[in-house]
Amino acid sequence: MGPSALRIAGLAAQVAALGRTVVDQGNVPSPIRESVREGDATQKYIREIAEVCQAVYGTARRSLDAGAIPVVIGGDHSLAAGSVAASADWVTATTTRPLGLIWVDAHGDMNTPETSESGNVHGMPLAALLGQAPRDLASIGSSPSVRPEHTVLVGIRNLDDQEKDQIRAAGVHLFTMKDIDRDGIARVAERAIALASEGTGGVHVSFDLDVCDPSVAPGVGTPVRGGFDYREAHMLMELVADSQRLIALDLVEVNPTLDVRNTTAEFAVELALSALGKRII
Repeated sequence: MGPSALRIAGLAAQVAALGRTVVDQGNVPSPIRESVREGDATQKYIREIAEVCQAVYGTARRSLDAGAIPVVIGGDHSLAAGSVAASADWVTATTTRPLGLIWVDAHGDMNTPETSESGNVHGMPLAALLGQAPRDLASIGSSPSVRPEHTVLVGIRNLDDQEKDQIRAAGVHLFTMKDIDRDGIARVAERAIALASEGTGGVHVSFDLDVCDPSVAPGVGTPVRGGFDYREAHMLMELVADSQRLIALDLVEVNPTLDVRNTTAEFAVELALSALGKRII
C-alpha cells in the first residue's frame, strides 16, 4: 500500500510541476504475504522477496538506460537490494566508476540471517549490497554492488548488538543522530555527499522514512524517537539536489495502516521534490 499512498499524495503531478517528464512504471508485482509460506525463519520469505527485488532491478535498470532518474517507492527497505544493484551496474557500465550510496535510516539494515534477532529481511539489504548475505539478495546484479568506502549511513540511532559488530567490521562511513545533534545536519549532509561522491560515477540515495522522528513521519513500521525533524530531512535532500550527483532515489517504509491522514506519504512526496530540485525561491 505504500506506493499507492505516495501516488494519492500527488507524487507524479508534483514532480511534473518541476518541469520534469514523469513516467509511472506501475507496481512491481509481489505476492500477498498471507498467501505464501514464511520458509527459513532466519530470513523470512526470502525467495519471494528476492524475486521481487530482481524485478525491481530490471525496471530500475531499464529506466536508467532510458536516461531517467528512478524514484523507487515502497513499503519495505528490502527493495533497495534491487534498486541499488541496478544503479551500481548502470554506473559501472556507463562511467567505469563505482556507485556512491547514501543510506538514510534509523537502522543499519546490515544484519544477516546469522545475526538477525527477528529474521526480517528488511533489516538485511545493505549487508547484501556489500556482498555479504542473504545470498539470494547479494546475487542480484554484480556482487558486491557497493564498496564500504563509498557507502555512507546517515541518521542511525537503533542497532542490534551483533549488527554493531557487522558495521564496524565492514568499514562503511557512519553518521549517527549524535553526530547530527553535535555538528548540524548541513555539515553532516555535506560530508556524506562528499564521501559518496569521491571517485564514484554518481550517488544513489536510499531514504527510509523511519529516519524521521515519528512526530513528522508516523506512518512507518519501526518508528524510533529522536530522528530528523521536518527541516533536517529537507535540508539533506536539498543538498543532494545541489550536488547534482543524484542518479536514483528510494523512498521506503511508508505504511498507510499506521499513518495519520496520509501525513507520511505526503511528507515523502515533499522530500522527493526537494531531492529533484524544488527550491524555496
